[in-house]
Amino acid sequence: MSQAPAETISHDSKEKHAPPEKVYLVSYPKIISFFPSALIALIIGTIMVVLQNPVSGGPDDRNFRVAVILAHLFLFTFTVNLIIVGFDFPRGTSVTILFVVTSLALGAFLLFQNFDGLFPAVSRILRSINPVMNSTFYFLYFFIFALIYLAVLIKVQFDYWEIRPNELLHHHGILSDLERYPAPNLRVSKEVSDVFEYFLFRSGRLILHPSSETRAIILDNVPFIDYKEKKLTSMLGALQVQVRQAQPEE
Repeated sequence: MSQAPAETISHDSKEKHAPPEKVYLVSYPKIISFFPSALIALIIGTIMVVLQNPVSGGPDDRNFRVAVILAHLFLFTFTVNLIIVGFDFPRGTSVTILFVVTSLALGAFLLFQNFDGLFPAVSRILRSINPVMNSTFYFLYFFIFALIYLAVLIKVQFDYWEIRPNELLHHHGILSDLERYPAPNLRVSKEVSDVFEYFLFRSGRLILHPSSETRAIILDNVPFIDYKEKKLTSMLGALQVQVRQAQPEE
């Protein structure tokens, strides 16, 4: 009588930790890294609805300075997004250098704008730069990227990889074209090629090495890469154990 609960707990534990039967992998384009600037545009656009004059569409005179600061914030975020997309930052030291350089540039900009006596010529040039965008601009920016992200979400429904214990499947095309790769002894490698992308979406690069293929399959920008790698390791590890147990004893 006392052994029944223990057997039930053991059975539930095995089911809970059972390896997955399949793992889906999706590679996203780098355009998703513009998500922060799109979100900032939506927030600033909402603020500008309150600040701007309903007749002229621009900010009121008393809110002009606030509108300039918000425009600088958007341009700063947009610039960082361009840097993230244009360059890879594989190490923490490169990220530190970027933040130091950005902080120094921003500090110098604010210093020259608020203290005219340091370099009068530079201060006059910087103080003349007063970018202002109304809410329509920010909302259009957000709307354009929202459409792009919607197109990306639709696209990945027709282009993804399915990993099974004994085969590798590539689903692609509107007509659901399918490529099969036998995947015994499949090896999986993980790389975090960009620290910023990993910070935003926990994404990275997965490299699949099927034993039947001479070339590796590289999937960039796979979100939640640590979780995906853990599931793949669990599934492939369980397959190796099953194969070893199935070998006849001599």
